[in-house]
Amino acid sequence: MGNKIKNPETIGLHGGEYRSDPATTSVAVPIYQTTSYQFKDTKTAANLFALKEFGNIYTRINNPTCDILEKRVAALEGGLAAVAVGSGQAASAFCVQNVCQAGDNIVSSTDLYGGTVNLFKNTLRMQGIEVRFADPKDPKNFEKLTDEKTRAYYGESCPNPSLRIFPIKEVADIGRKHGVPLIIDNTAAPVICRPLEHGAAVVMHSLTKYIGGHGTTIGGIIVDGGNFDWAANPKKQPLFNEPDPSYNGAIWGRDVPKMTGANVAFAIRARVVLLRDLGAPLSPFNAFQIIQGLETVAIRMKQHCANAEKVVKFLETQKKVKNVIYPTNHQGEIRDRAKRYMKGGYGSLVGMDLGSLEAGSKFINNLKLLYHVANIGDARSLAIHPASTTHGQLNEKQLAEAGVTPGYVRLSIGIEHPDDIIADIEQALAA
Repeated sequence: MGNKIKNPETIGLHGGEYRSDPATTSVAVPIYQTTSYQFKDTKTAANLFALKEFGNIYTRINNPTCDILEKRVAALEGGLAAVAVGSGQAASAFCVQNVCQAGDNIVSSTDLYGGTVNLFKNTLRMQGIEVRFADPKDPKNFEKLTDEKTRAYYGESCPNPSLRIFPIKEVADIGRKHGVPLIIDNTAAPVICRPLEHGAAVVMHSLTKYIGGHGTTIGGIIVDGGNFDWAANPKKQPLFNEPDPSYNGAIWGRDVPKMTGANVAFAIRARVVLLRDLGAPLSPFNAFQIIQGLETVAIRMKQHCANAEKVVKFLETQKKVKNVIYPTNHQGEIRDRAKRYMKGGYGSLVGMDLGSLEAGSKFINNLKLLYHVANIGDARSLAIHPASTTHGQLNEKQLAEAGVTPGYVRLSIGIEHPDDIIADIEQALAA
């Protein structure tokens, strides 16, 4: 049934080929709180470890509760397979480490979450992986930085705080010409943006945000679109075309389609190599919690978007607000991209520039309903001052590239009644 469902409201509740638990007939997905699984016999165990058949081995690698979550999120994004991990940050790291080894590089958008910038500029650099940064305003900037060691392009569909929608198809087309897959962080735009339909090869999410949706649970996920031929250009994707000594010389780009009947080499390698060796699994309990959020994410996104648009209209009337940042408030091609790639709304993130560091701080300190929180995508409305928090590790040049000014305040508009949200913003501005 899961493969026939196309609408996100239904996928969240019924996707993942799950109807009820075969052992108990439970309608709710059970929490399989176990580390290990009884093998039928020694032959089955040997086949599982040799990847001659697929099944449960150890919860660090896969788990039945996580499996349902993975299948539902893959269906939500229109992908073929997914791998759940312990956090969105782990998902970002795994996406790069799954294609790169020391000496390789990726080309990334400059418009990124501050934590991802730090991962790319510092931690991956210390591992021998270079990240080159391209301004996505002109997609050709990605091509200019590409060489024989470039293994992937990376961007955020709706990057905060700039909220400049990424040129998904334009960069994906450039990448495919060079044998380079596009990886998109779609954390800020589940349901309303589907990057795989526009040529992205891989999509990832911080499940902590909109999909979990209630500020209770950390998690991440990687979705393999099944639309990139990892074996087509062996020199550009060596990790998928050279024998892997840790699996008796398996060649992932060649062998995975034979083993599974699907082009999901990226997901399989991320699971059986990175999850196995680096160990950042999503716990079964956290997977259960996130499934509860997934069931309503399509409905919540409608309310998030509707509320955010009302807040934008209000802020545009306020003299103390120097600038209102929203995907459709950009000009020209950037605005056109928002309308091209976002369907059913433009997200819940709203930026406003209050002109100075002092004004931004005063606004935050006078909020009563909105929470001062380093998170987005919660059912509750949230606010933060990025220059001193989420992007505080960046220098002035990097802050400017990311679209962060001293007086910038980021709002993540929740699902409360819009009149109550606006009333709190109004009194904080007055104060």
